[in-house]
Amino acid sequence: MYTRRTLLQGALAGVAISGFPYIARAQNAKLLRFSHTDTPVGARQQAAEMFASKVAEYTGGRYKVQVYHSGQIANDAKSLEQLQAGGLDFAVTGVVTFTTHVKPLSLVALPYLAENYEQGWKLYDTSKFIKTQADALPAKGMRVIGNWEAGFRSFSTNFPLNSPADANGKKLRIAPVEMIRWIMEAQGWNPVVLPVTEVYLAIQQGTVTGQENPIDTIYSQRFYEVAKYITLSQHVYSPLWLAIAERTFKAMSPADQEGVAKAAREAGDWNRKEVRTNDERLLAEMTSKGAIISKPDLAVWRKASEPVYARARQEYGAEPVDQILAEAAAIRGA
Repeated sequence: MYTRRTLLQGALAGVAISGFPYIARAQNAKLLRFSHTDTPVGARQQAAEMFASKVAEYTGGRYKVQVYHSGQIANDAKSLEQLQAGGLDFAVTGVVTFTTHVKPLSLVALPYLAENYEQGWKLYDTSKFIKTQADALPAKGMRVIGNWEAGFRSFSTNFPLNSPADANGKKLRIAPVEMIRWIMEAQGWNPVVLPVTEVYLAIQQGTVTGQENPIDTIYSQRFYEVAKYITLSQHVYSPLWLAIAERTFKAMSPADQEGVAKAAREAGDWNRKEVRTNDERLLAEMTSKGAIISKPDLAVWRKASEPVYARARQEYGAEPVDQILAEAAAIRGA
């Protein structure tokens, strides 16, 4: 049995140790940079650390992933630009963030496509429409290698939100996604685009009255401290994609490509289950710290969001809109 000291000595000496073949190569590992905007306490960071460990294992120590959390390197939109420009190797961010590079992806943010996590997972794992959009990304300098999780988008505001009527004219922070803007406008909001790293201060200073994000993000970014009214409207299923820079992927051997993809899948599977399991715990913890949780009649919010479907058909054409709506409906009815 090897002690930790033995393993460390072997790694420093460059000696292969039976059962730990990748440790000997650790000192010569190629460093890869991984960026996300979640905080150190979020499920995203835990999954990123798991991914980094598995990459080292599955590539025999040839690669080491350094994780940068809290937007230390870039916000969500900039992280994808950095993948293209060569400043980053991995980024994990909301699927909706990729819409600035593949516009039809905006349709994944149509309201109420999924009613629960299992339906959302099946949609992203089987949808032909979503696969077609993901397949367009390598030409843009990035490649999707993992389906990760953020959850269903809901509101946290600094005022009670009982119905869409209460939203009328109020300023709400949104991500820079056309479909999200349309939904908010249909519900009566005055949407304001801001990077997620600037939202806490914007609410605190009164620039906006709240924001919309999944529970895990509301908790990890501590938005409930400045916008304590959490309304579980669940208006958009909003998972994450883990992407690798295409230049990084192409520079790897086929075996290492598969090793990195395997690490992404396994960390993503864990991340999905963790986020789903954590929702009630995080809501309870936020409640203990002063948040006020409400579970509204979703039919009212669905009704307010309906104009978005017609607007999407007008902008993107009926065929792609009807395709993803049909795929989602089939899964909900299964």
